[in-house]
Amino acid sequence: MNNNPLKQYFRRPSVYLRLPSGGKNYPPGVIEETETGELPVYPMTAIDEITTKTPDALFNGSAVTEVIKSCIPSIKDPWQITTEDLDAVLIAVRAASGGNDFEIDSKCPKCSNEAKYGLNLAGVLSNLKAADYSQELVIGDLSFKFRPLTYKEVNQAGLEQFEVQRLFEAIQTAEDDKERAKLGEVALKGITDLTMRLVSKSIEYVKTPDSMVTEKEFILDFLQNCDKNIYIEVRDYNSKLKQKTELKPLDIKCAECGNEYTQPFTLNTSDFFA
Repeated sequence: MNNNPLKQYFRRPSVYLRLPSGGKNYPPGVIEETETGELPVYPMTAIDEITTKTPDALFNGSAVTEVIKSCIPSIKDPWQITTEDLDAVLIAVRAASGGNDFEIDSKCPKCSNEAKYGLNLAGVLSNLKAADYSQELVIGDLSFKFRPLTYKEVNQAGLEQFEVQRLFEAIQTAEDDKERAKLGEVALKGITDLTMRLVSKSIEYVKTPDSMVTEKEFILDFLQNCDKNIYIEVRDYNSKLKQKTELKPLDIKCAECGNEYTQPFTLNTSDFFA
C-alpha cells in the first residue's frame, strides 16, 4: 500500500551484505544486482519470527527461504543460493535482526567449565571467503570442473540423510540379528549412495580428449565404476573446496582456567533465529 501514512516507519536495511562469491556465476533471476554490489538486509518481521518457529517449515527448508526473501529482497530465489554464500546470508539476517552480538555455549575440554561467550557476527562475516571453483582437477586424460551446491540440493540431501539416520536408529531397537544385519546393509548403502550423488552434483563437467560430459547421470555412473583411487582424489578435492567456504573454528579462552582451545562453529537455523 503505497498510500499508507505509516510507510515511513516500516523497517529499513540495517546491514549491507557483500556475498563471498561476489554474486558471480548465478543464473539470471536469482539475485538482483545493486549499484554498489552490496545487498541491503532488513530485520525480520513478526511474520518472519513466526515462520522460524514452525518446526515443519524449518525441517523442509521453506522457513529459511521465506525469511531470506523477506529480509534480503534482492535475492529472488533463495533455493539457488550456493553453499559458499549461504552462511553469509544467514549471518547477515541474524545481525540485521538481533544485532552483531551472538552468544554461544562452550565447554572447556580441560576443566569442563560451561560458559557463554560473545561472538561478533560482523567479524565472522568479514572472514568468510569463497573458494576458487575456476580451476580444474586434472587426472590423466580427464579434467574435472567443480561447482558449489545450491541450498535446495543441500537441503534435499539433509532430508535424505535424516531418513538414513532413522534406519541406523532402527538397528539399535531391532531384536533379531538378521533384521539388524539387513537394516545395516540398507543404511550403509543409503549413506554411500547419498555421498556419491552429492559428489556427482558437485561436478559441473568432466572433460575428456574427445568430449565434455555435463550429464549428471553419466558423471554418477562414472564415479560408481571408476578406479577407487580416482574417486577418492575427486572426493577429497571437492571436500577441500568446501572447507575453504566453511565457517572457521572459534578461538576460545576458558573464563575459569584460562585454557585456550578451538570450537567448531556451525549454523543451526532453529537456534540461530531464536
